[in-house]
Amino acid sequence: MIRVLLAEDDAVMREYLARALEKAGYDVRSVDRGTAAIPLLESERFDLLLTDIVMPEMDGIELAQKAAVMAPEMQVMFITGFAAVTLKAGEAMPQAKVLSKPFHLRDLVNEVDRMFEKSSATERS
Repeated sequence: MIRVLLAEDDAVMREYLARALEKAGYDVRSVDRGTAAIPLLESERFDLLLTDIVMPEMDGIELAQKAAVMAPEMQVMFITGFAAVTLKAGEAMPQAKVLSKPFHLRDLVNEVDRMFEKSSATERS
């Protein structure tokens, strides 16, 4: 099962995102800030880091950069409502996907499905 680490400081958004991904068959662990994600990255394996960019204590870009060192095979997807921040994320982590708010939960699930289409087909074989 594909494991997702979700870092989102907005409690309602975090709940909606986690529920949508779990309903689509993903194993989701969620935290309310980047600093809370670091211990999980140290102790567990995740296939995807799904992170808001603007968060207290540690923003999503810094989290993704630390995660890339800790788990280089893990994919990254940013979610943000700020266009300028989207550009910054693209420069800092060009291989990461960026999903701009507002988006429909189905769009998020479809993007995650696309990211893992090849690897999940291989894993099921």
